[in-house]
Amino acid sequence: MSEENVDKVKDDQTPQGQMGQRYLASGESVSMRLWENEQPGEPKPEAAREYETVGYVLAGRAELHLEGEEIPLATGDSWLVPKGATHTYNILETFTAVEATSPPAEVGNRDEP
Repeated sequence: MSEENVDKVKDDQTPQGQMGQRYLASGESVSMRLWENEQPGEPKPEAAREYETVGYVLAGRAELHLEGEEIPLATGDSWLVPKGATHTYNILETFTAVEATSPPAEVGNRDEP
């Protein structure tokens, strides 16, 4: 397989979403995004999205509030937010994580507030 058949996104070419996320590689049914150096502060607004999300913490700590449950997240942890589940994140310590969404979050403005 040659490189021209691979959807590659270079670091300096990653588009940024309105919430601070950087969109990485994307296919027809899954995409990746990066939350980099998210700072502590007020929890993000609660949302229920039209996609499933799995994530992995690269650095820092946060709380995932998912359908009334509080789930602590720290470096090395991974998590799942089911499609349609009400959730929010409370960043406790400078936080970096990568997530995969299915279907792709950025298609059809699924990802925006």
